[in-house]
Amino acid sequence: MNALVTGATKGIGRAIALSLAKEGYHLALCARSEYDLQLFARELTTYDIRVVFLATDCSDREAVQRFCEFAASSLGAIDVLVNNAGAFLPGSILDEPEENLASQLSLNLNAAYHFSRFFGKVMRDRRSGHIFNICSIASKEYVKNAGSYSVTKAALLSLNHVLRQELAPYNVSVTAILPGSTLTASWEGTEIPKEQFVQPEDIADTISTILLLSVGVNVDEVILRPRDFN
Repeated sequence: MNALVTGATKGIGRAIALSLAKEGYHLALCARSEYDLQLFARELTTYDIRVVFLATDCSDREAVQRFCEFAASSLGAIDVLVNNAGAFLPGSILDEPEENLASQLSLNLNAAYHFSRFFGKVMRDRRSGHIFNICSIASKEYVKNAGSYSVTKAALLSLNHVLRQELAPYNVSVTAILPGSTLTASWEGTEIPKEQFVQPEDIADTISTILLLSVGVNVDEVILRPRDFN
Protein backbone atom coordinates (compact mmCIF):
# COMPACT_ATOMS: atom_id res chain seq x y z
CA MET A 1 0.00 0.00 0.00
CA ASN A 2 1.17 3.51 -0.84
CA ALA A 3 0.39 6.77 0.97
CA LEU A 4 1.09 10.42 0.21
CA VAL A 5 1.37 12.98 3.01
CA THR A 6 1.74 16.71 2.41
CA GLY A 7 3.48 18.93 4.95
CA ALA A 8 5.11 15.75 6.21
CA THR A 9 8.15 16.81 8.22
CA LYS A 10 6.58 18.57 11.19
CA GLY A 11 3.73 18.33 13.64
CA ILE A 12 0.62 16.50 12.48
CA GLY A 13 2.04 15.49 9.09
CA ARG A 14 5.13 13.97 10.64
CA ALA A 15 3.09 11.99 13.17
CA ILE A 16 0.82 10.67 10.40
CA ALA A 17 3.76 9.67 8.19
CA LEU A 18 5.43 7.83 11.09
CA SER A 19 2.22 5.99 11.92
CA LEU A 20 1.72 4.92 8.31
CA ALA A 21 5.34 3.80 8.09
CA LYS A 22 4.82 1.58 11.13
CA GLU A 23 1.83 0.05 9.34
CA GLY A 24 4.02 -0.78 6.35
CA TYR A 25 2.88 1.88 3.90
CA HIS A 26 5.35 3.06 1.27
CA LEU A 27 5.43 6.85 1.46
CA ALA A 28 5.56 9.84 -0.86
CA LEU A 29 6.32 12.92 1.24
CA CYS A 30 6.53 16.61 0.52
CA ALA A 31 7.39 19.72 2.51
CA ARG A 32 9.10 22.99 1.70
CA SER A 33 12.52 22.02 3.10
CA GLU A 34 14.66 19.53 1.20
CA TYR A 35 16.95 19.22 4.23
CA ASP A 36 14.09 18.35 6.58
CA LEU A 37 12.81 15.78 4.11
CA GLN A 38 16.22 14.15 3.84
CA LEU A 39 16.53 13.90 7.62
CA PHE A 40 13.05 12.45 7.99
CA ALA A 41 13.53 9.96 5.17
CA ARG A 42 16.74 8.79 6.84
CA GLU A 43 14.82 8.29 10.08
CA LEU A 44 12.22 6.23 8.26
CA THR A 45 14.83 3.75 7.05
CA THR A 46 14.12 1.99 10.35
CA TYR A 47 11.02 0.58 8.67
CA ASP A 48 10.99 -1.83 5.77
CA ILE A 49 9.31 0.59 3.39
CA ARG A 50 10.14 2.73 0.40
CA VAL A 51 10.19 6.51 0.92
CA VAL A 52 10.30 9.06 -1.87
CA PHE A 53 10.20 12.80 -1.35
CA LEU A 54 10.39 16.10 -3.16
CA ALA A 55 10.68 19.62 -1.74
CA THR A 56 7.41 21.28 -2.74
CA ASP A 57 5.68 24.59 -2.13
CA CYS A 58 2.11 23.33 -1.96
CA SER A 59 0.74 26.83 -2.51
CA ASP A 60 2.24 26.70 -6.03
CA ARG A 61 -0.04 24.95 -8.52
CA GLU A 62 2.79 23.90 -10.84
CA ALA A 63 4.89 22.57 -7.94
CA VAL A 64 1.93 20.48 -6.77
CA GLN A 65 1.52 19.05 -10.25
CA ARG A 66 5.22 18.14 -10.39
CA PHE A 67 5.02 16.36 -7.05
CA CYS A 68 1.87 14.48 -8.03
CA GLU A 69 3.53 13.21 -11.19
CA PHE A 70 6.71 12.38 -9.27
CA ALA A 71 4.83 10.41 -6.61
CA ALA A 72 2.76 8.53 -9.17
CA SER A 73 5.78 7.59 -11.26
CA SER A 74 7.86 6.64 -8.20
CA LEU A 75 5.33 4.57 -6.25
CA GLY A 76 2.52 3.88 -8.67
CA ALA A 77 -1.05 4.10 -7.42
CA ILE A 78 -1.59 6.07 -4.21
CA ASP A 79 -3.97 4.27 -1.86
CA VAL A 80 -4.10 6.93 0.87
CA LEU A 81 -3.85 10.69 0.34
CA VAL A 82 -3.44 12.94 3.40
CA ASN A 83 -3.98 16.62 2.64
CA ASN A 84 -2.21 18.09 5.65
CA ALA A 85 -0.18 21.08 4.39
CA GLY A 86 -1.56 24.33 5.74
CA ALA A 87 -0.83 27.71 7.24
CA PHE A 88 -2.27 29.80 10.06
CA LEU A 89 -2.00 33.58 9.89
CA PRO A 90 -3.67 35.14 12.94
CA GLY A 91 -5.93 38.14 12.65
CA SER A 92 -9.53 39.30 12.50
CA ILE A 93 -11.33 39.70 9.18
CA LEU A 94 -11.65 43.46 9.59
CA ASP A 95 -8.09 44.18 10.71
CA GLU A 96 -5.83 41.52 9.20
CA PRO A 97 -3.66 42.29 6.14
CA GLU A 98 -5.78 41.85 3.01
CA GLU A 99 -3.34 39.32 1.55
CA ASN A 100 -3.98 36.91 4.44
CA LEU A 101 -7.00 35.40 2.73
CA ALA A 102 -5.34 34.75 -0.62
CA SER A 103 -2.18 33.40 1.02
CA GLN A 104 -4.06 30.91 3.18
CA LEU A 105 -6.48 29.94 0.42
CA SER A 106 -3.60 28.89 -1.80
CA LEU A 107 -2.30 26.45 0.82
CA ASN A 108 -5.25 25.51 3.02
CA LEU A 109 -7.74 24.94 0.19
CA ASN A 110 -6.22 25.04 -3.28
CA ALA A 111 -3.45 22.53 -2.53
CA ALA A 112 -5.97 19.96 -1.28
CA TYR A 113 -8.18 20.66 -4.30
CA HIS A 114 -5.36 19.95 -6.77
CA PHE A 115 -4.01 16.90 -4.95
CA SER A 116 -7.50 15.45 -4.62
CA ARG A 117 -8.33 16.01 -8.28
CA PHE A 118 -5.13 14.33 -9.45
CA PHE A 119 -5.31 11.26 -7.20
CA GLY A 120 -9.10 11.20 -6.86
CA LYS A 121 -9.40 10.46 -10.58
CA VAL A 122 -6.96 7.56 -10.22
CA MET A 123 -8.80 6.24 -7.16
CA ARG A 124 -12.10 6.53 -9.05
CA ASP A 125 -10.73 4.49 -11.93
CA ARG A 126 -9.31 1.87 -9.55
CA ARG A 127 -12.46 1.93 -7.42
CA SER A 128 -10.48 2.10 -4.20
CA GLY A 129 -8.62 4.58 -2.03
CA HIS A 130 -9.01 6.96 0.90
CA ILE A 131 -8.56 10.74 1.08
CA PHE A 132 -8.07 12.48 4.44
CA ASN A 133 -8.38 16.25 4.73
CA ILE A 134 -6.88 17.82 7.85
CA CYS A 135 -9.39 20.55 8.58
CA SER A 136 -9.83 22.31 11.94
CA ILE A 137 -12.40 22.95 14.61
CA ALA A 138 -12.37 26.39 12.96
CA SER A 139 -14.06 24.72 9.98
CA LYS A 140 -17.26 24.61 12.05
CA GLU A 141 -17.16 27.27 14.74
CA TYR A 142 -15.79 30.72 15.49
CA VAL A 143 -12.19 30.80 16.70
CA LYS A 144 -10.93 34.11 18.06
CA ASN A 145 -8.23 35.84 16.01
CA ALA A 146 -8.52 33.31 13.19
CA GLY A 147 -10.50 35.23 10.60
CA SER A 148 -9.36 34.21 7.14
CA TYR A 149 -7.96 30.94 8.49
CA SER A 150 -11.46 29.92 9.58
CA VAL A 151 -12.87 30.82 6.16
CA THR A 152 -10.30 28.67 4.37
CA LYS A 153 -10.75 25.72 6.71
CA ALA A 154 -14.54 25.92 6.34
CA ALA A 155 -14.00 25.80 2.59
CA LEU A 156 -11.77 22.75 3.00
CA LEU A 157 -14.52 20.98 4.94
CA SER A 158 -16.94 21.81 2.13
CA LEU A 159 -14.49 20.40 -0.40
CA ASN A 160 -14.27 17.25 1.72
CA HIS A 161 -18.06 16.79 1.65
CA VAL A 162 -18.25 17.29 -2.13
CA LEU A 163 -15.41 14.82 -2.74
CA ARG A 164 -17.09 12.28 -0.47
CA GLN A 165 -20.32 12.45 -2.43
CA GLU A 166 -18.62 12.32 -5.84
CA LEU A 167 -16.33 9.40 -4.94
CA ALA A 168 -18.66 7.27 -2.80
CA PRO A 169 -20.14 5.43 -5.83
CA TYR A 170 -16.61 4.30 -6.73
CA ASN A 171 -15.76 2.78 -3.32
CA VAL A 172 -13.42 5.66 -2.44
CA SER A 173 -13.61 7.00 1.13
CA VAL A 174 -13.17 10.65 2.10
CA THR A 175 -12.75 11.77 5.71
CA ALA A 176 -12.35 15.16 7.36
CA ILE A 177 -10.27 15.38 10.53
CA LEU A 178 -11.11 18.43 12.66
CA PRO A 179 -8.59 18.98 15.48
CA GLY A 180 -8.89 21.58 18.16
CA SER A 181 -5.77 23.09 19.75
CA THR A 182 -2.96 20.68 18.86
CA LEU A 183 0.56 20.77 20.27
CA THR A 184 2.61 21.72 17.22
CA ALA A 185 5.38 24.24 16.59
CA SER A 186 2.85 27.08 16.46
CA TRP A 187 2.46 26.69 20.26
CA GLU A 188 6.20 26.77 20.95
CA GLY A 189 6.94 28.63 24.16
CA THR A 190 3.46 28.26 25.61
CA GLU A 191 3.07 27.75 29.35
CA ILE A 192 -0.06 25.65 28.87
CA PRO A 193 0.67 22.07 30.01
CA LYS A 194 1.21 19.54 27.24
CA GLU A 195 -1.57 17.37 28.62
CA GLN A 196 -4.17 20.03 27.79
CA PHE A 197 -3.55 19.79 24.03
CA VAL A 198 -4.56 17.34 21.37
CA GLN A 199 -1.33 15.54 20.43
CA PRO A 200 -0.27 15.06 16.79
CA GLU A 201 -0.08 11.33 17.56
CA ASP A 202 -3.79 11.37 18.48
CA ILE A 203 -4.61 12.48 14.95
CA ALA A 204 -2.23 9.92 13.44
CA ASP A 205 -3.74 7.12 15.54
CA THR A 206 -7.23 8.19 14.50
CA ILE A 207 -6.32 7.89 10.82
CA SER A 208 -4.67 4.51 11.35
CA THR A 209 -7.80 3.24 13.13
CA ILE A 210 -10.10 4.48 10.36
CA LEU A 211 -7.98 2.69 7.76
CA LEU A 212 -8.59 -0.61 9.60
CA LEU A 213 -12.38 -0.35 9.36
CA SER A 214 -14.38 -2.48 6.94
CA VAL A 215 -14.46 -1.43 3.29
CA GLY A 216 -18.15 -0.59 3.37
CA VAL A 217 -17.93 2.18 5.96
CA ASN A 218 -17.05 5.85 5.49
CA VAL A 219 -16.12 8.01 8.48
CA ASP A 220 -17.40 11.38 7.33
CA GLU A 221 -15.64 13.54 9.90
CA VAL A 222 -13.91 13.30 13.26
CA ILE A 223 -13.60 16.11 15.82
CA LEU A 224 -10.75 15.91 18.34
CA ARG A 225 -10.70 18.69 20.88
CA PRO A 226 -8.89 19.13 24.19
CA ARG A 227 -11.04 18.02 27.11
CA ASP A 228 -9.98 20.99 29.27
CA PHE A 229 -8.12 23.76 27.43
CA ASN A 230 -7.38 27.03 29.22
